[in-house]
Amino acid sequence: MSSAKVNKHEQEKQRIEQVLKMLAIHYPQVETGLVYDNPFQLLVATVLSAQTTDQQVNKITARLFDAFPTAYEMARIKPADLEPYLRRVGLYRYKARYLVEASKIIVEQHGGRVPDQFKELIKLPGVGRKTANIILSSAFGIPAIAVDTHVFRVSKRLNLADEKNAELVEKQLETVVPVEDWVDTHHRLIAHGRTLCQARNPQCKNCFLNEWCSF
Repeated sequence: MSSAKVNKHEQEKQRIEQVLKMLAIHYPQVETGLVYDNPFQLLVATVLSAQTTDQQVNKITARLFDAFPTAYEMARIKPADLEPYLRRVGLYRYKARYLVEASKIIVEQHGGRVPDQFKELIKLPGVGRKTANIILSSAFGIPAIAVDTHVFRVSKRLNLADEKNAELVEKQLETVVPVEDWVDTHHRLIAHGRTLCQARNPQCKNCFLNEWCSF
């Protein structure tokens, strides 16, 4: 590798380090906005959060978890019995079916415990890569980067990734972010996307990452 390429690589490495450092400074205490008491409740809340705000999900789950605190209770009902609890979330009929079917699998195949392995999580109805990684990181403390719309948008604007789909962006972030920072960086990118780097009308003039952002 030529010296010019080495210097360029080193400069980019330092740029990324500064971006991650500034994110850590501005968002020191970060965690999911979903309220839950156990891995099953986090799974339910995360499935419900698709196309719905965390605040709205928390309003729904406050009542929902009183009635169905674990997979055992939810596995005993029909999706139609769950629908009245979920009417304020998008695609609530689909989500009701996913959650009841997932609960049955958790009870029948995993002894009522949400699995802590990625390959088993994504077998559950309604659970994709993002949901699986959120459960692994937030419920089990296993390093993972969940790529939602905020993480996808902000990481590309900051040139932390440049791929065209969430799975490939996830893989890129895993290579440029130290593994011990995966979980916090996921939450910090979400926080930045919500506060300053919105999809429409991002507040670039007020952004502390202007120096290292090419957007």
